[in-house]
Amino acid sequence: MWPAPIVGALLGQRKLVKPLAAKAAALFGLSAAEEAMLNEVPMRGEGIVMPPTDPLIYRFYELIMVNGPARKALIEEEFGDGIMSAIDFDFDFERQPDPKGDRVRVTLSGKFLPYRYYGAEQGIPPLGYKEDRAPTR
Repeated sequence: MWPAPIVGALLGQRKLVKPLAAKAAALFGLSAAEEAMLNEVPMRGEGIVMPPTDPLIYRFYELIMVNGPARKALIEEEFGDGIMSAIDFDFDFERQPDPKGDRVRVTLSGKFLPYRYYGAEQGIPPLGYKEDRAPTR
């Protein structure tokens, strides 16, 4: 299975660092110009129609539209006021055999980034961590 960063770069959605771009270019027999393109900062999301028309991509969109608000509330209950990073992020999938038809198990893992409260003073926390779960430093 190909690593997602390489596939994303080949599809024009991600940048590869130069050593990884060189390895991908050697593996796929790419020209020097094509190798250089793998190292350029892309226009992420370019060419994506909203809502998506590809059935599989649409199902991811549908998962977020239908289940997103509940997942957001549950994450905020656990972590506090913040977001899940899509930059410091891992996505994994695996085939899960099932007698009624194989399933796709998807795992998303993003770093929690608390919102920053500017002007916090007099005991007001500067970050949106859930107060009873704030990390110690």
